[in-house]
Amino acid sequence: MKIVVSIEHPAWAHQFHFLIKQLIESGHLVKVFTVNKDHDAELLDTFNINYEIVGKSTGKNIIEKIYLLFIISFRIFIKCIKYKPDIFIGRASPMMAINSFLFGKPHIIFEDTEHSYISLFFCKLFSRKIFTNSSFRKNLGRKQIRCNTYKELFYLHPNWFTPDINVLTSLGLQNQKFTIIRFVAWQADHDYGHKGLTYEMKKQAIKTFEKYGKVFITSELELPEEFQKYKLQIPKEKIHHLLYYATLLYGESSTMATEAAVLGTHSIFCDFIGRGYTDELENKYNLVYNFSLDNKSIIRSIEKAEKLLKNHTLWEEGKQKQLKLLGDKCDGTDFMFQQILNN
Repeated sequence: MKIVVSIEHPAWAHQFHFLIKQLIESGHLVKVFTVNKDHDAELLDTFNINYEIVGKSTGKNIIEKIYLLFIISFRIFIKCIKYKPDIFIGRASPMMAINSFLFGKPHIIFEDTEHSYISLFFCKLFSRKIFTNSSFRKNLGRKQIRCNTYKELFYLHPNWFTPDINVLTSLGLQNQKFTIIRFVAWQADHDYGHKGLTYEMKKQAIKTFEKYGKVFITSELELPEEFQKYKLQIPKEKIHHLLYYATLLYGESSTMATEAAVLGTHSIFCDFIGRGYTDELENKYNLVYNFSLDNKSIIRSIEKAEKLLKNHTLWEEGKQKQLKLLGDKCDGTDFMFQQILNN
C-alpha cells in the first residue's frame, strides 16, 4: 500500500513514529508530510523518519488558520497527484480529510480531543473511520469507533518503551525527588481564545514545589528570565524517561499528563475544559487530578500537588496503579496497524 501520514504537532510524531516504521518494515510505502511549527521536523529527524515539509504554521488567528488550511491542503494535493496514495492516516487533520475526499481514498484517524471543533467537522464529513478512546465525551456518529487505548500508548506501551535510568545521572538526580512543570503556548486550534496560568500562579507553584526537591520546567514558549534556571536541558527524545522517574508532573498539557499517567507518575492537569480521558485517569486510576484555570482552582491544584509531594511512597504507589491501567488498555500502535491492514 501507498500510505500518507501527516505530522502537525510533536505529539503526533511521538504517536505515530513506531507505526510508520512498522508499516515500512512490512513492505508498505509511507510518505510523511509535516507542518514544522513546533520543531516537528527535528523530532522526526531524531526518529530517523523521512518527511516533506508542507508548511511552517497552521496559523495564530482564525483568518490565518483558514488561509493556511487551504494553502497546505493544496500543497498536499499536488504532492499526492504523483504519489497516488491508497490511504491517508493520522490524527484529525482537515488537510488530510479534504485530500482523502479529493482522491477518493479512505482516511483513518485516531482522535482524543473533543473540542477540536474545526478538525472534527472536516473529519466527520470526509474520514472513513474515526477511532477515539473509550472515554471520549462526544458521539461523532456512525464513523466513530471507540477503542480501549490512549494515544500515549502508541509509544509508551511497554512493547515500545523501556525507561532508561541513565537520564537521571545526566541531571545529577540519583535518589532525588523532583517535579516537572509543563507550560503550553495556547495556540492550538482547540485553545483559541484561552490562556493558561498567570505569571504569579506559575511563580507560586515553583516556590511551593521547590520545598520538596528539584523543579524542572518544559515550556512551548520562551521562559521569563526569572524561570530560566529551571529550564529542562535534555534532548526532547529523553523527556519520557525523565517523566517515568519524576515524583510529580504539574502543568497545562493533557498529553503530558496522560504520558505521566501511563508511565505510573501522578500528575496535576490544569485546563479550561478538560478531556474525557483525563477524567477517566482521575476517576478510574487516580493518576491524574483535573483542575480548572480560575484562581481558586489553581490554588487548590497547588495545594493538591503539595499534598501528593508530602507522600513519601507516591512514586511506588504510581507504579502499582500503572499495572492496573496497562492491564485494561491495549497497545495503540498494534491496534492501529491491524486496522490499516484490515481496511
